[in-house]
Amino acid sequence: MAERYHPETAAVHAGRVIDPGTGAVAPPIHLSTTFERDPDGSYPRGYSYSTFDNPNRAWLEDAITQLEGGAAAIATSSGMAAIAAVLSALKPGERVIVSYDLFQGTARLLNDQLRQWGIAVDVVDVTRLDEVAAAISPQTRMIWIDTPSNPLIRVTDIAGVVALARPKGVRVAVDSTFATFVLQRPLDHGADVAVYAATKYIAGHSDVVNGLAVFREKGALYERARAFQINVGLTPSPFDCWMVHRGLRTLPHRMRVHSRNAQAVSEFLEGHPRVARVYYPGLGSNEGWQIARRQMPAGCGGMLSASVKGGRAAAIGTVARVKLFTRAASLGGVESLIEHRASSPIQTRGQGTGFTLPDDLLRLSVGIEHADDLIADLDQALDGNWAP
Repeated sequence: MAERYHPETAAVHAGRVIDPGTGAVAPPIHLSTTFERDPDGSYPRGYSYSTFDNPNRAWLEDAITQLEGGAAAIATSSGMAAIAAVLSALKPGERVIVSYDLFQGTARLLNDQLRQWGIAVDVVDVTRLDEVAAAISPQTRMIWIDTPSNPLIRVTDIAGVVALARPKGVRVAVDSTFATFVLQRPLDHGADVAVYAATKYIAGHSDVVNGLAVFREKGALYERARAFQINVGLTPSPFDCWMVHRGLRTLPHRMRVHSRNAQAVSEFLEGHPRVARVYYPGLGSNEGWQIARRQMPAGCGGMLSASVKGGRAAAIGTVARVKLFTRAASLGGVESLIEHRASSPIQTRGQGTGFTLPDDLLRLSVGIEHADDLIADLDQALDGNWAP
């Protein structure tokens, strides 16, 4: 697609292929692990073995490359696999800058594997450009940004970080899972790679695990990530790629509703007497509001967190009383989820970054139900903390 269509149009048509044999509008699923060679030993159809490439994966990678405005992409078996593939470009003796409120999976990878491989990790508040500038050393090779972050939903100025990094030859990677290309296009702000847990909003229905990384240039960073994807066996199944590609087609419409609902829920919670603080960049009181208005003009996404008055007991009690929200981890599906993050068995407290989750914090993935119903559910759940 040479034209620059609106996201709603582009998402439907990116990577779309009409089956030449049947004319089927829905793309076929190619489950074959291997592909026939011609008598001369060549592969004129472009596929040899599904570890290296597969039509469904190729279509998904082509689609997300177009939608992000990048040069190339890789699809992986999970969001963590995409993160690992990008970080695999780092070598012993090099350094990576990350934020203290880093996604716990990325923190585990850095602490459990990359540190053992001789890669040093510098932890700063990446929302503060002065701290980023001070942390860049001659050995720094990458700055890793989660924006919006998890679980404090903090917004980092991507272009501001790039302006500090690029003159020194430092790559900037952005985990934009909470925003997707619909709300935020990291490559447009100068990032070298945008990374996604496609499990979340892009697939959008809580039924497939997948990861994506889109590269601004088809250079060394992409080549290293592609090699890691293949050599370590991080390739997703054809069916998973088909599912993610299907979810991608409705993403712009879903993200609009997610954002609208989260804005309404955050405004309700900010005014609730039993809520101490709301973390959502769409609120004028949020420290990242001005950056979000510029960097995420179409909306601030469906993720928010809130601190409940009364501490841990009140927070857990609120979660216990919800009726419409589902008590579950993960995010980005059409259904609304709520979780007391500090008590989650998959949450690494401290994470090696000096950050410990507050005991009063609830994280909400606001779905596409009617906002009034979600607000009513939270209202009754919060009121139950003070019931006679």
